[in-house]
Amino acid sequence: MMLFTNIGALVGIDESTMERKQGAEMNSLGILHNAWLLVDGERIVDYGAMSSLEKSTETDDRQTTDVGGGWIFPSFCDSHTHIVYAGNRATEWLDKINGLSYEEIGKRGGGILNSADLLHNTTEEELYSQAMTRVDEMICKGTGAIEIKSGYGLNTEDELKMLRVIQRIKQTTKAEIKSTFLGAHAVGRKYADRQSEYVDLVCNEMIPEVGRKQLADYVDVFCDKGYFTPEETEKILEAAEKYGLVPKIHANELAVSGGVQVGVKHNALSVDHLENTTSVEFNALKGTRTMPTLLPGCSFFSNLPYANAKTMIAMGLGVALASDYNPGSSPFGDMRFVASLACIRMRLTPEQALNATTINGAYAMGLNSTVGTITRGKIANFYITAPLPSLEFYLYAHHTPLIREVYLKGEKYEG
Repeated sequence: MMLFTNIGALVGIDESTMERKQGAEMNSLGILHNAWLLVDGERIVDYGAMSSLEKSTETDDRQTTDVGGGWIFPSFCDSHTHIVYAGNRATEWLDKINGLSYEEIGKRGGGILNSADLLHNTTEEELYSQAMTRVDEMICKGTGAIEIKSGYGLNTEDELKMLRVIQRIKQTTKAEIKSTFLGAHAVGRKYADRQSEYVDLVCNEMIPEVGRKQLADYVDVFCDKGYFTPEETEKILEAAEKYGLVPKIHANELAVSGGVQVGVKHNALSVDHLENTTSVEFNALKGTRTMPTLLPGCSFFSNLPYANAKTMIAMGLGVALASDYNPGSSPFGDMRFVASLACIRMRLTPEQALNATTINGAYAMGLNSTVGTITRGKIANFYITAPLPSLEFYLYAHHTPLIREVYLKGEKYEG
């Protein structure tokens, strides 16, 4: 057993049975000052105030670590990433600086299609190596659960290659990993001007192969202007349902697309992006299991509008926040910065932003019963910071290197 003592504050405590936080619940972040935490193997077994710690506890077989006033937070849960990719798209970043839009870059053959070309010419071993570098980067910045999408293959062979890499990451990291099939990220080059044929390929060849090989937990579709229509999205979701793939939808990044409504209709676990969303979509989400997942890093890097998180919360919805770590529109996986951006640009409070990046992120990837909070019986995924003057300082000083140690499944992460 490991006992952590003299914790300045233990953050994210939750012994309720709630799966996620919604509406006013997002204002509440369980915090215990001057605390201790007990870990047995991979699990959190107990915690409490230092005043309640019996002296005999420190003389038994427990390994004791004095945190010295540092704070302990539950690891971030990043429910939307694209970290299996080859190379980079820095030249497109320069195109954006020079005034080209996301759509204009795509029409010139760049964007997702550019990443597909790079991936096709990269070996599976090299893809794994590049992706694991990103995984290590994310873990060191406090993330302990990651959803990873395919979608840079755009043909059956390369999509399966990506999913095999994700499967290998699952087997070789202590972080919790979920895998999403996103063959409908764009139309592959060979199917230019033949979108319906590409949708048929996704439904009739890709999905059956993914399903038979059990390579994905979820299915996703980029349902947006210039990409896939609600009707095409529905067709893909219906094909995936036969193989037990749960929907997660890209929607309303570029325009109001109808993707939210399709996601809700098919009981999607999450609908993601939502930079262009109206009260119609907010009302469609109320009372459903579908989690709105917002990606402020994409808005920041691509100069897009920020999703209206405050209105969603005021209407009683919960929101999750994720990094969207990808080579084109959000090339970073620092969830602390994501939470800070949500405070600065979406006007969330630190409590709301931290709930959105932990318990609600865990919910958006189907992991809320095991990670996302400091809870007795949950997996011991957490990190220790330097002593903090206040909770708000942690996100205010978003690039000050405050994280000192990371623990995954009860073990200190050494990278």
